[in-house]
Amino acid sequence: MATLSITGRLESADVQAGFRAWQRLGREPQPLLRAIGAGLVSNTQDRFDAGRDPQGKAWEEVKEPWASLKKGPGVLREAGMRGGLQGSITMDVSGDELMVGSNKIYAGVHQFGAIIRPKNGTWLVFRTSDGNVYGGARQVRIPARPYLGIGPEDEDTVLDVTEVFFLRFGRPGALIAR
Repeated sequence: MATLSITGRLESADVQAGFRAWQRLGREPQPLLRAIGAGLVSNTQDRFDAGRDPQGKAWEEVKEPWASLKKGPGVLREAGMRGGLQGSITMDVSGDELMVGSNKIYAGVHQFGAIIRPKNGTWLVFRTSDGNVYGGARQVRIPARPYLGIGPEDEDTVLDVTEVFFLRFGRPGALIAR
């Protein structure tokens, strides 16, 4: 069996410092993950403005009679700039894990869809904002309108942020001093 062994020594203090900075990035990825998370939160909020899922597919429109009761400018959007679900998108970094999502109780319903049925009785009763009965139904289907996930734009964001991060912070000595 033939083997090849290469041995080298880094003489340059700048090169050694650069390698130490890259090693530290591997041990402490939180700054990079926070930068990626900020980009993913922005992309996710932009999807609400476009009314599209991470793959670029348009969300199902709100149908009547619900559309006439809607209080916002588009699907899954409430009145006010980036309010409601759209404004609740945040990220959290813990250790070597990045999470992007919402703490709204109804977030999963819109991401995955749901069938809403009455808890008590056989009918759901719908009321206008002034309390008048608007209508009723035995159940309501809320279609899935995925807003979380990794699509092509998100992949580009992850790559771009990582490249900029390493070019900016991976240079010799950049992350060594605390």
